Amino acid sequence: MNGNRQKLIEIANLRKYFAVGGGIFSKKQYVQAVESVTFDIYKGETLGLVGESGCGKSTLGRAIIRLHEPTSGKIVYDGTTIYDSEAGTAVPMLPYRRKMQIIFQDPSASLDPRMTVGEIVGEALDIHKLYPGRVERRERINQLLDEVGLNTEHANRFPHEFSGGQQQRVGIARALAVNPEFIVCDEPISALDVSIQSQVVNMLEDLQQEMGLTYLFIAHDISVVRHISSRIGVMYLGSLVELSESYELCNHPIHPYTQTLLSAVPLPDPVKSRARQRILLEGDIPSPINPPPGCRFHTRCPYATDACTQSMPALKEYAPGHYAACHKLDGQ
Repeated sequence: MNGNRQKLIEIANLRKYFAVGGGIFSKKQYVQAVESVTFDIYKGETLGLVGESGCGKSTLGRAIIRLHEPTSGKIVYDGTTIYDSEAGTAVPMLPYRRKMQIIFQDPSASLDPRMTVGEIVGEALDIHKLYPGRVERRERINQLLDEVGLNTEHANRFPHEFSGGQQQRVGIARALAVNPEFIVCDEPISALDVSIQSQVVNMLEDLQQEMGLTYLFIAHDISVVRHISSRIGVMYLGSLVELSESYELCNHPIHPYTQTLLSAVPLPDPVKSRARQRILLEGDIPSPINPPPGCRFHTRCPYATDACTQSMPALKEYAPGHYAACHKLDGQ
């Protein structure tokens, strides 16, 4: 299905562990935030990433652009290996910061309150030595503010003078400043009012069309991800459990966890809503410090078998472009 499309990012067996503890009286432990994730992102597409809070979505996005240095695995950007733990490759990231940017979840926390909007947006231009002339630099900042729906006079204001939606527009302008090719949208609408969320999503879609951008769109709301994404990946406790085209995944989910997520999405039709069976999971999400052996979902899965407790299922293609990691699908 994607055979003729060009890969922009390839990640293979990517892991990210965080060390915790390790004091005088405690043993060092590791939070296994991302565990052996493998997938590709194609040029010009939006790949959505969904899952419960704490499943590793944001950590994965930051590890791909190496804001969090991966523990192991491989990352290839546009044909160039920028990280490979086995080969000992970890290229300097400054040249790739112009190609890979991020929009953070909380705009009020990601904008320096001591800097004006013009200084925030223009900081990347200074770091990468773009538009060295004062006039050209100011014109570029004004252009970026206009692209995200802000006025040029906003350049002289501070972040606290803006609403949450306006602050997020500043964050988007900052990400666009260096003309990137790939942007990690780390839950860019979760901190915004519902009335503002659609405006930001529509603006991101328009910018993608105008600038040929590629997105990794991370969110909790699978209905929003379905709207903006061409493909969707589902994560559970650090692992990728299903990946498919957006329509296919939302209408024909094959992994039990994805089926559970979709059963919780509200339907606007009350008749269909009453007729639909809601799938309820029992128990809590295991700790990423001490995840269960085998399939990480087996402690809550209604279809778990002995095979699920013994080995981690591999991500396999069960239909064209539709991948899942589940022993049940293999008949085990």
